[in-house]
Amino acid sequence: MFNLSATLNVGRLAYNPSLCLPHLVIPTFEEFPVPLIIRNHHIKAIVFDKDNCIAKDHDDKLWPQYSTVWDKVKQEYPLENLLIVSNSAGTNDDLDHSQAVAVEQDTGVAVLRHSTKKPGCYPEILDHFARRSILANEIAIVGDRLFTDMLMANMMGSWGVWIREGVEVSNKMFPRFERDLYERLVAGKSNPFVAPTPKT
Repeated sequence: MFNLSATLNVGRLAYNPSLCLPHLVIPTFEEFPVPLIIRNHHIKAIVFDKDNCIAKDHDDKLWPQYSTVWDKVKQEYPLENLLIVSNSAGTNDDLDHSQAVAVEQDTGVAVLRHSTKKPGCYPEILDHFARRSILANEIAIVGDRLFTDMLMANMMGSWGVWIREGVEVSNKMFPRFERDLYERLVAGKSNPFVAPTPKT
């Protein structure tokens, strides 16, 4: 499924590579900290990616090993402060949004219906939470991709949590490139790149 939004927005990295960097890195969702606190900021709302983040690729069910931490998240946060934003479920590729409904039934968390894929759908996310008086700097984006999830987090002025390995380490070209790029960006001895801090 072609992602025009990512293709158009990834060009931003040419002049500001920091935009694809996370504020917190964890290997898998099993290590997700509850409650989520990043740089002493308490997060009020959390957006989760689906594929290879909380579920296996092309599966609409929560990965079984993550059920304990998922339950902790739902106990800690009001359900209306949690949202799943996928580039499969809830998009125009999801016929009749049947996939979104299946994910919602399995996870108990709403799936955003959106016509523009990540990272370009961030205004819809901000609108969703603005109705709950939640600001951009109170939101965290959790996902396994730098060029969609983390780029979107920084474009919207929110916090990014990168699931580096996911349910399984992807050997696809772009995920491998992203992991290599991350190492090169943060390993600079004199001036390593860091993710921009959301404005408060």
